[in-house]
Amino acid sequence: MHLPNYRDGSIVNLMSTILNAGGVRTRYKPLRILDPAALREATNIVLVVIDGLGYEFLKRHGCGTVLHKHWLGRITSVFPSATATGITTFATGAAPQQHAITGWFMFLKELGTVVRILPFNPRYGGAPLDTTGIAPDSFIGHDTVFQQISAENYCLAPSYLSGSAYTRATSRGASMVSYDSLTDCFTKIAGIAGSNQERKFIYAYWAEFDSLAHDFGTESAPVQAHLKEIDRAVEAFADSIQGSCTTVLITSDHGLVNTKESDRINLREHPELGATLTLPLCGEPRVAYCYVHPSRTARFRQYVRTRLADYCDLYDSRDLIKENFFGLYEPSVKLPDRIGDYALIMKENFVIRDFMEGENEHFLSANHGGVSSKEMYVPLIRMVC
Repeated sequence: MHLPNYRDGSIVNLMSTILNAGGVRTRYKPLRILDPAALREATNIVLVVIDGLGYEFLKRHGCGTVLHKHWLGRITSVFPSATATGITTFATGAAPQQHAITGWFMFLKELGTVVRILPFNPRYGGAPLDTTGIAPDSFIGHDTVFQQISAENYCLAPSYLSGSAYTRATSRGASMVSYDSLTDCFTKIAGIAGSNQERKFIYAYWAEFDSLAHDFGTESAPVQAHLKEIDRAVEAFADSIQGSCTTVLITSDHGLVNTKESDRINLREHPELGATLTLPLCGEPRVAYCYVHPSRTARFRQYVRTRLADYCDLYDSRDLIKENFFGLYEPSVKLPDRIGDYALIMKENFVIRDFMEGENEHFLSANHGGVSSKEMYVPLIRMVC
């Protein structure tokens, strides 16, 4: 089991390094491998997050790349090692212990329903909740890094995401810039970096690597080809901004593991287990939060320990907080309600899913959220231009 290193080696600590370089005091320590002093003289700090680019993947397939040439080492994701938790950490500088965004599917007691937090709509479907006047800001409950850093702040996101409720909520305090392609993304970063001599923090998010890995698996030809495309784009971008006093940091929110058909557990095939639950499974296919009917707790525990012991470890969700899976220091008061009564942390490459009425029964070729080294470790790359 590989857990986040919130002391001085996670993406939370990376954000503390950036915030400290901008004069902001943080509770979490800066990264051990990147001192804030190394960033203080930069006119531009650029943080590029490539969704899904794991450290072990880049170590296997990135030999000879610009990314590999400039990496500082590896750091950890957060728990769960997933997009919703990781992206919110990049946006706020806080660990899940504080921002309380705990996975793709979340039970929000405030609304009495399970939501898909990034699209910000009910799990059963329908329009985003902000169309009914419900904004995601209060569910995050934390200032963004852009509201904390005294600089010109920019957030770059693909056009199809830049106007979403969650992107708006997590980019408060920044100028939003949308892009239409990888080349367009880096061209716009370069334009911002060279626009003036004012101190700037520029955050950019790239989603395509993760999407391809989900669809085809990490060892697939499309994913390998896209890594080369990213590397070429980074090299061209770095060449274009030489002499601009820019420090470029490139990392990821998580890596992925491939899941073949025999790794997939469908709750439909375990009706006895499903009968003990009061809500659909929440969290991620690699870390499932279970809301258990109080009168059926013994049945639930017995079933997991006898029928699913080869596939997952069973945790009391409260113990995950005590054992600092989500972070250090005092937890958000909202956190316990968002992680269920028990958590199933999947072993090896196994996943577990349930499907609500009307949902397409579809499993992804690669998944994330778990505590394997492939999911938990991400690269940290630094380029000084």
